[in-house]
Formats: sequence, structure tokens, C-alpha cells
Amino acid sequence: MTANGSPYVLITIPISHYCEKARWALDRAGVAYRERPHLQIFHIVAARRAGGRSTVPVLVRGDRVWPDSADILELADGKAPPERRLYPDDPVLAAEARSLEREFDTRLGPQGRGWMYHQVRGRREIATGYAGTGVPSWERGALRVAYPAITRMIERCLEITPEAAAASEREVRKVFDEVAARLADGRPYLVGDGFTAADLTFAALASPMLVPPEYSVPLPQPAELPAAMAATVRELRQHPAGAHALAMFRKERYALAA
Repeated sequence: MTANGSPYVLITIPISHYCEKARWALDRAGVAYRERPHLQIFHIVAARRAGGRSTVPVLVRGDRVWPDSADILELADGKAPPERRLYPDDPVLAAEARSLEREFDTRLGPQGRGWMYHQVRGRREIATGYAGTGVPSWERGALRVAYPAITRMIERCLEITPEAAAASEREVRKVFDEVAARLADGRPYLVGDGFTAADLTFAALASPMLVPPEYSVPLPQPAELPAAMAATVRELRQHPAGAHALAMFRKERYALAA
């Protein structure tokens, strides 16, 4: 079957903030797709079989592959109606949005993920209760049986240690402060006068620190989290940058979804 006759298939880890970034962009653009979710570690085989690397999201259509969230946003932007575009028509503003997107992808995304994994370390009930939304039943069963081994593999792959987690939190706070400084003049969006890939990316990748209720799969809320993590989540929700991310979820996550 040619690419034109094939559906889009999105390979994901359901709770991944990079995957939420991709889902949000595709939903906003009205691009229909089938999601194939997998648990951490198991996703590697699925991503590589789809023609990607060892990370998700990977979007596939026929023999075409979009191997990361930035590529998927570019596709979504090209498919979106004018009012749903993610990059402004003005080339200067478009370049600014892409620059911020790259910044959040390389700084906020990895650091927030590392901090989150360390905070929920050892909390089996959180992993088994929330990580497996939509994944194959055998993967959920494997997680219940092999939780300690899977956790150790994730920690080794992501180099998660107490020291690394503390450094990650410092970097997250630095990014939040930079975003707050940008918003300090009262602007409602990060670039120009409308919602762009910069807002989407910041909101999606801030999710490990904010656990927004509007996330497209269920996330544990502060009352269910370890006390130290819950305190940080509540604090960062009140931060101007955290408030902006939560507002983007409330106002933009589903408002234009087809």
C-alpha cells in the first residue's frame, strides 16, 4: 500500500511528555492517527521496527517515518488549517518559535523526566496504576512481575541518581524562571500574539513537574504522589511559567481538536 493510502500510526509511551507533545500537535492539526502505546523498555523494539531509533514518539505512514516529536510538529503544521498552524507566517517569529522548541526539547524535556523518575522511585503502585494505559496486556503483566528489574534498566538508561535528579530540578527551575521572564510583560503566549509550537512544547514537556489534569492519559495527582514530589508540583503550579503551561492545557489542548 502506498503512503497516501495508509493510516498514520504513532508509536508511543503513553505517559511520555514527548509523546504528549506529538499527540497534541496531531490532534490540533486534525491529523487522524492510530496510537500504538508501549511501556518503557518495550518501546525500543517497537520504535526500531517502525523505522525509528530507540526513542518515541515515532510516526509512520506507509514507508514514511517521522522519528521524533520535532519532525511530527513540522508535519502537523503543514497539514493544519491556517488557524491551527504551529509556526507563525512571519519568518522571524517562526524561527523564534523553533528556537524555543529546540531549547525545551534539549533542556526541559530530559531534565524533567529524570527528576520525575527519581521522585517516584520505588512507588510500584504509581507505575502499575498509570504507566500502562492502552499498552498490550502482556506488557502490563510483565511490569507487575518484573517491576524492580524494569526500574533498574530505566535508571541505567537514563543515568538517574540522587545527584542527577537534584541537578535536573535546578535546571527545570532555571527554565521555568526564563519562561516567566519572557511572560513578565503580560504577553499571553511565548511568541507573537498566538499559540505556537513554543507554547505547546513548553506545556507538554513541563508535565512531569505539573501533572496537568488535561493530559491525554491519566496522571497521578499531588495527593497520590510522594510528599516531596507533591510539594514541588504544587509549588511549580503556582510559578508564572507553571501557570502558563496549565493554562495552555486548559485553553488549547482540546479546543481545536478535530
